[in-house]
Amino acid sequence: MKKILLSATVILAIGFTACNSQKTNSNLKKEEKMEISNKEKVIALLKSIETGAQEPAGYINPEKYIQHNLGVEDGLAGFGALLQQLPPNSAKVNTIRAFEDGDFVFTQTDYNFFGPKIGFDIFRFENGKIVEHWDNLQETPANPNPSGNTMINGTTKIENINKTEENKTLVSNFVNDILVNGKMEKLTGYFDGDNYIQHNPQMANGLSGLGNALEYMASQGITMKYDKVHKVLGEGNFVLTVSEGSFAGKATSFYDLFRVENGKIAEHWDVMETIATKAEWKNNNGKFNF
Repeated sequence: MKKILLSATVILAIGFTACNSQKTNSNLKKEEKMEISNKEKVIALLKSIETGAQEPAGYINPEKYIQHNLGVEDGLAGFGALLQQLPPNSAKVNTIRAFEDGDFVFTQTDYNFFGPKIGFDIFRFENGKIVEHWDNLQETPANPNPSGNTMINGTTKIENINKTEENKTLVSNFVNDILVNGKMEKLTGYFDGDNYIQHNPQMANGLSGLGNALEYMASQGITMKYDKVHKVLGEGNFVLTVSEGSFAGKATSFYDLFRVENGKIAEHWDVMETIATKAEWKNNNGKFNF
């Protein structure tokens, strides 16, 4: 009888242990499922502009959200006010590329709100919450560029994570040498011959395409000048630079995304936005101020 009772006790103990183990494993799986990356949080937040989903707003720190889009009021309330201005079911959001560099997530997105636009967004995180946002927006052109490329097509594959810092240095040197300081004698050193895929709406592929576009702008009296690089972010073979300058005499913000291959610049996407005059600003955080 004692042996029977002992066996029953052991079986029950094993049963309870297994049950508790299953519950623990189940809880762990739920926690793992609930925990999402900062990239995923940003993509969900941007998509909520289209879907109206409320949950992604919880990824923003309501006590500290600094807004650098000069057309939007500061704080979480400003983000909400922007969404309320949209006509119902009018917005479309398709994030094409997403990258992470330390506390920053940056994305390239095909938008349609208040008209079709291509945009770059940068979000800064603290303790898993979004605390700051920068962006640059440009109207989507009706046609591809002279080489048939759009502002968003091309590869999205992130490679060579171990070369992130090396690639950031390469691109930073290129922008400062060529675009800021005009050291054109160094230009060819940054490229593999004429192998260069261009997504700027006005330029064709290759260094020859870049040269032809610059010559045409000069003939029309159109100047493009980079004065200062404010931020360089990267992940693997992709690097984003945020610069300030002027285009056709107007203060301009330049966001340039480069893909690096074998130590050379292989592909380029960009968005240019005219910086609003201070009288038009809805917040006082400035367009840059990283």
